Parts: sequence; structure tokens; C-alpha cells
Amino acid sequence: MASPMSAGGFLAGLRAEGLTVVEVGDWEHHNRNHKGPWGPVHGVMIHHTVTKGSARTVQLCRDGYEDLPGPLCHGVITKNGTVHLVGYGRANHAGLGDDDVLRAVIAEKALPHDNEANTDGNRHFYGFECENLGDGQDPWPEVQLDAIERAAAAICRHHGWTERSVIGHLEWQPGKVDPRGFTMASMRQRIRDRLK
Repeated sequence: MASPMSAGGFLAGLRAEGLTVVEVGDWEHHNRNHKGPWGPVHGVMIHHTVTKGSARTVQLCRDGYEDLPGPLCHGVITKNGTVHLVGYGRANHAGLGDDDVLRAVIAEKALPHDNEANTDGNRHFYGFECENLGDGQDPWPEVQLDAIERAAAAICRHHGWTERSVIGHLEWQPGKVDPRGFTMASMRQRIRDRLK
């Protein structure tokens, strides 16, 4: 059982990991907590945005859209490696996923195949949306991959988690493909090396 970091602790942890962080509006109080609890938290989820243009991407992730109100994550990692904080608390990013996957994340064991959508992921995961078209062709600059690694590691470091607490949306919810363009196995190896 892990209580979410304070907003201030989250910001400090990201900066301590060497990240450039931009605070967007009143991000510390922008959340979906009225829809249900946030926590206990068990892991970090990585997404791609299917968008182009950093300013537009950050705005969309902060505000959401008609069918899915924002925030759509806690931080947006743009192509230049900057982390834009757009919300803190419950966020509309993970949706319903597989309870077997959640149990594996908690136990920090190998992930089973996700074949159910029966568990509220918005309650249990920190979320980072990463600017990318998600078509398998749009490149992932090294500075952006480094920022994903550092952001996930910062949260793992705070909670005493290993890299096995970091998953992709595609590993959580059947039918999802994000992040597309790098493997979560390779990202977890990077996080593991950083946490040594």
C-alpha cells in the first residue's frame, strides 16, 4: 500500500532526477478526485498522445475533450524532454484494465497478458503522456526517452519500487497499443540501470 506523493514531493523528485519541469496553471489541484479516490498507488503508466505540436499536446492533456475531461495524465513529456505538469490526483489516463496485471505490478513480477478490463487504473497509477503520433514511424528523440526514464525512476525511487512497477498502457488494457515505437522491456531496463 503506497500513498501518493505530495504534489510538492512529486515536483521535487522530478527535478532531483535532473528533469526540466514546467508547471501548467494550478496543476496541483487539477484532478478528477470527485469521481473516486486516488490511491493507493502501485505504479507508473506510460502512454503516447497521438498528437503533434507540444503546445497543443499539453493543452489537450490538461483540458481533455468532450467525452474525456482532463487532466488526461499527471505529466506530459514533450519531444524536447520537458515534463509539463498538468494535473495531480486522479486523472483520466489508465481507464479499466486487468486485475491480474495490477497484482503482478504490486508483486513486481513478470506481467501476464492483459485480457480483462475490470479494474480502475486511474486510481492506482501515475500517468505520463508522451508526445508522439503513435504510428510507429514518428521518432522518439533520445532526450525524450531519457526524460521518460528519469520521470519513472523518480517515482520508483520515492516509493522504493523497482522498474517492474512501470508499465505501458498496452500492458494494462486490452486493445491499447501505446506507447508505440519503443518497447517497455527496453524502457524498464533503462529505469533499472538508473535506479542502481
